[in-house]
Amino acid sequence: MAEIPSALSRIRIFADGASLPAMLLLAGNDRIAGFTTNPTLMRQAGVTDYRAFARDVLAQIRDKPISFEVFADDFAEMELQARHIASWGDNVYVKIPITNTRGQSATPLVGALAAAGVKINVTALCTLEQVRQTARALRGGAPSVISVFAGRVADTGRDPVPLMKEALAVCRAEDPRIELLWASPREVLNIVQAAEVGCDIITVTNDLLKKLDLIGKDLEEFSLETVRMFHRDAATAGYVL
Repeated sequence: MAEIPSALSRIRIFADGASLPAMLLLAGNDRIAGFTTNPTLMRQAGVTDYRAFARDVLAQIRDKPISFEVFADDFAEMELQARHIASWGDNVYVKIPITNTRGQSATPLVGALAAAGVKINVTALCTLEQVRQTARALRGGAPSVISVFAGRVADTGRDPVPLMKEALAVCRAEDPRIELLWASPREVLNIVQAAEVGCDIITVTNDLLKKLDLIGKDLEEFSLETVRMFHRDAATAGYVL
């Protein structure tokens, strides 16, 4: 961690997952400033009762923000779910997808909820125009987060850094209280990139969290450790020629 602590200090790390034991373990980690979940992560973690899972989490994590996502596809039902989820606690942010499954924009709903005092995390954004529309809708409302899926943008062969720089400028211009979140990172480098861009938050999975101590690691030492690993595994396997 020799070179990068100052960069890391400029960004808040949110743990992304839905394993209650893992969340409770990370709740005591000073590096972790909050948590995000979504229906896919919850299903993968074996969650079968949404409200019971949320109740268990919020009973034990009260001092860090936690995002829970609506799962309705109709905007009227989405609003009912959002208001219900928001009632679970002061540290709850409600995740609203940028569109429904028919591609219809959720920004009118986002704006109405934010104006009503619901803390919103707008999720699954991939374009600058989506950021512009969302930031306009959130302006002047409750504390809010815009989650741009930079990792998915990178999966298409596009560099997400210019997009995130422009997205940050849009958020700051519309309302400095709107926080920009770098979502779906693929490697530790993304944490450094997000910090250098000036993003407020980055979501990090457990796999990436385990690699945080590699930041700033001496590369010659890393090289030697790799050579030793290859040699050890060859010996353990008993390979001969």
